[in-house]
Amino acid sequence: MSTEPAPAENAAPGHLISYPRFVGRSLKMATDGSPLFYGWMTLLTAVCLVGVHAWAVQVRDGMAVTGMSDHVSWGMYIANFTFMVGVAAGAVMMVIPAYLYRDEQMHDIVIVGELLAVAAIFMCLLFVTVDLGRPDRFFHLIPGIGRFNWPMSMLTWDVIVLNGYLLLNLHIAGYLLYMRFRGERPAKRWYLPFVYVSIIWAISIHTVTAFLYCGLGGRPFWNTALMAPRFLSSAFVSGPAFIVLALLAMQKLGGIRISDRPIKTLVNIMRITILISLLMIVSEIFTIFYTGGSHLAAAEYLYFGLHGKSGLVPWIWTSIVLTVVAALLLLKPRMYENKRLLVVACVCAFVGLWIEKGMGLIIPAFVPSTLHEVVEYTPSITEWRITAGIWAFGLMVFTVGLKIAIPIFAGTERVENN
Repeated sequence: MSTEPAPAENAAPGHLISYPRFVGRSLKMATDGSPLFYGWMTLLTAVCLVGVHAWAVQVRDGMAVTGMSDHVSWGMYIANFTFMVGVAAGAVMMVIPAYLYRDEQMHDIVIVGELLAVAAIFMCLLFVTVDLGRPDRFFHLIPGIGRFNWPMSMLTWDVIVLNGYLLLNLHIAGYLLYMRFRGERPAKRWYLPFVYVSIIWAISIHTVTAFLYCGLGGRPFWNTALMAPRFLSSAFVSGPAFIVLALLAMQKLGGIRISDRPIKTLVNIMRITILISLLMIVSEIFTIFYTGGSHLAAAEYLYFGLHGKSGLVPWIWTSIVLTVVAALLLLKPRMYENKRLLVVACVCAFVGLWIEKGMGLIIPAFVPSTLHEVVEYTPSITEWRITAGIWAFGLMVFTVGLKIAIPIFAGTERVENN
């Protein structure tokens, strides 16, 4: 695979002679594959349909079928939304070495990060949609159509940056794929400025999401200046971890030849960022428990239980153990050469941060409630099914994107071959 353009002169983007062929070939590549591919897509489709059915039940019967309540109004949906914003932002860790530091070998696979960002943002929008209760309310999230309380509402800013990041990545990935399909050199003026903007934009999507939480004065658990840095440090672990797993799967199952250099770069990034993430968590724990204050009750409930209620204690300690194990494994010299340990480290990091950014961050802000009541939250089976369905849909988007991109960048699919 290589994102380097074919040896031809710049082509005007308005020259769309091969665009119908590009669309046609993309549809064929997206639906044609090996038995393993069909089995994988069948499994994802089945899980996705289970999620769709569960969502239909939720729309019919209302949010009462979830585990949420008047006291805990944000649950698994917003927890996953928060985490996936980080995964989308973390995908930029492939773009920075490739374009800012001109790492030619990172250029070979940078499209993987772009496609991951697209799939993650789609999942973010779906998690918000199912959390709204009524699907028609989604129109309020569309800039220019919805009624925004702009610029005062942080939620409005979050909607804008998420939609903007989605459009940026769709343009960059789509343009590079199309020009590579045509066998022509991409014009830098049509994609490079968007790449640089996407780097800043990736940081902004998670920063704005963090500001959305820490700006809520009624939730002391979120009122910390470390919220945005914590979000970014964890994002720069979870995003690269998923990309490394995807690259290893492409090598093992797809027979795609990928240099070890990009994996080594991502592992080195994770080594630093996971330690920074752990340091920030330790700093938060020390500040909360040593000084006390309004944060203390929520933190006690999260880490040790409160008034006999301890629903989140197994979650958070599992997260801490997994993250520490991942950090120790990543510190092992030449870790990227031991593929089995690398898979274990990436899975531990990804799952550990999924718990920490989700159940360990969103739920404790509501327990105890503003009325000082300890009302616990447990995701219902409906929430689990909808969540699984959205994850399956996101993996389908990512898989289809790779199925189209890999042959084009490998040079086996070009307009002259059709």
